[in-house]
Amino acid sequence: MTDIKGICEPRFDAVREALAMVLGKDDVGASAAVCLDGEQVVDLWGGYADADRSVRWERDTLVGVNSTTKNMTALCALILADRGELDLSAPVAAYWPEFAAAGKENVLVRHVLSHTAGLPDLAGLTAVEKLYDWEGVTAGLAAQAPAWEPGTAAGYHALTFGFLVGEIVRRLTGRSLGEFFAEEVAEPLGADFHIGLSSEHDHRVAPLIPPPSLTDEYAASAPPGPDGTRRENTGAAIRVRDANSTAWRRAQIPAVSGFGNARSVALVQSVLANRGSAGGVRLLSPRGCEPAWQEVFRGDDRVLGTPMSWTAGFGRFGSTFGWGGWGGSLVVSDPGSRMTVAYVMNQMIDRDRQEDNRGMEIVMAAYDGLR
Repeated sequence: MTDIKGICEPRFDAVREALAMVLGKDDVGASAAVCLDGEQVVDLWGGYADADRSVRWERDTLVGVNSTTKNMTALCALILADRGELDLSAPVAAYWPEFAAAGKENVLVRHVLSHTAGLPDLAGLTAVEKLYDWEGVTAGLAAQAPAWEPGTAAGYHALTFGFLVGEIVRRLTGRSLGEFFAEEVAEPLGADFHIGLSSEHDHRVAPLIPPPSLTDEYAASAPPGPDGTRRENTGAAIRVRDANSTAWRRAQIPAVSGFGNARSVALVQSVLANRGSAGGVRLLSPRGCEPAWQEVFRGDDRVLGTPMSWTAGFGRFGSTFGWGGWGGSLVVSDPGSRMTVAYVMNQMIDRDRQEDNRGMEIVMAAYDGLR
């Protein structure tokens, strides 16, 4: 049996067992967490932080969570909306005038958040290094015509989501998305999650491990949705070695470049599941949380190739909402139960080659604790 460390209320022992099972089978190192009513009831970790299994996964180990970062970025927009500084029904150009170019004057903030803005890719973005040029990427998006009439169709904005939301936040606040998140979310909550990781934390990072039999040249297309579907990539191919690079850690790519652990992911997202507060800290009003689970679009997603329900920033799945990241990380929130469950790991799985139910096994084990 894999050695699991951390805290776990007895009624959630199934989560400990599920984590031990995935660590004994597919995982190298991982953490799992559950927040209920805004309080941490499960905070577990185990395994190793390196492929050689020579460095233990510790309480403060961090890992890149890829598209699980989108949940954090969306929360920043909802906080500003709750404060009355951002209108989700307003044109993006009301905050970012240049964005009105090329027929985008009617693109609304909610279109950007719900992957219906028609900008799933940035034309000409063929090298990962170009993602590190914030002004270049956002200027390109402002100049680009939408691929479809905004609001009429959805197509997962795998990388552009973070630049679009992030530039709206920057125009409103004068701060980058990473700075806003650090000051307005992570610091008040005491959450160990970072968008733009400083060098002082490098020693805590567990590098991502490519899927079995693959190398660090393994590349993402569109990071997969929870059912694993994705299309061929039309822009920069992000490889595991890119996601493990120092440049990637320092960059702010708010759709995909967040670093954290299950404890921090669950804590931050539990704010939305718990009507605006967690750990005694209120970030937004109960009503301000509702866009996280109110459907904006339902239908086939042109990028993921699967039926999707999109809210203002999240995928909706029945009575729950959230999203996962390339390789396997996942966060799911249930506002009816006021529960949030998170799972992060370093061993990636390629869903084209192998089924990956690790995150959902953690989620289902958490529901056992509610029964």
